[in-house]
Amino acid sequence: MHPFRFAVQQGSAPSGEAWAELARRAESIGYDVLVMPDHLGHQLSPFAALATAAAATTRLRVGVFVFANDYRHPLILAREAATLDLLSGGRFEMGLGAGWMTSDYRQLGMVYDPAPRRIDRLQEAIPLVKRLLAGETVTYSGEHYQLDRAATGVVPVQKPRPPLAIGAGGPRMLKLAAREAEIVGLVPGFDAHGRIRVRQAGEKATAEKIALIRQAAGDRFEQLEINLWLGDAGLVGSGNSPLASAWAALRWAPTAIYGSPYTLYGTLHAVREKLLRRRDRLGISYYTMPAHAMESMAPLVEALAGK
Repeated sequence: MHPFRFAVQQGSAPSGEAWAELARRAESIGYDVLVMPDHLGHQLSPFAALATAAAATTRLRVGVFVFANDYRHPLILAREAATLDLLSGGRFEMGLGAGWMTSDYRQLGMVYDPAPRRIDRLQEAIPLVKRLLAGETVTYSGEHYQLDRAATGVVPVQKPRPPLAIGAGGPRMLKLAAREAEIVGLVPGFDAHGRIRVRQAGEKATAEKIALIRQAAGDRFEQLEINLWLGDAGLVGSGNSPLASAWAALRWAPTAIYGSPYTLYGTLHAVREKLLRRRDRLGISYYTMPAHAMESMAPLVEALAGK
């Protein structure tokens, strides 16, 4: 059974000092990781921002949830990741996904292929990224990628490489993550327009996903760390509530119909007991909080982190 870990997700800041202070504050509260999304639009560039966060802290791990494979070539991505792991003293966590936000593809002038095609490319890219991060020189010719004696030229601190997280919602992605990742990042799933698949955000659907992961992972299931990305969170009496963010409340309110684990509200005691029961039943031990809930969830982090 894995000990609890907690991450904060944030993608922007008004200044460099504000960003560094966010990282320092997350570390001082007891959060384990600062993660960023990988989208175009109103967010900082992940590698520069995470390098800054790592430089401002001493313990905090940094990562991306998750890099969109379609606009991150395996060799370039592996080189950047190895560099960040080296410069952070081995505190980087690699996250990969198939890409889902249609506006990113539109801005890049890229075709937003159906999910099976995007997953095909990701499935081919993952072993390449892993081999490159492990220090191999790779020659490869496949359907989507060709490499000729490719190497990052940078040796990461973590051995054999930084841990890999794969964000997954649908069956094929869940099976891929179970086979290839060290961390499986559960998401409710999104439709072709980026809308939450509400029926996939309930406790029953989540339990079914865990069962699928367990079956696909086989003997390695106990080594997998299961992460749950929270759309919103708040503790009663800690300065936050379901209405603390109108956007989050409106976006996530439909999931409450299904008792969604992707939102987390209640008293400290109730939430703590819920997470302990869920870990015993499903193995979920790693939670990613939105940054606006970082302070209000601090008592929960203090109560459970590392336990």
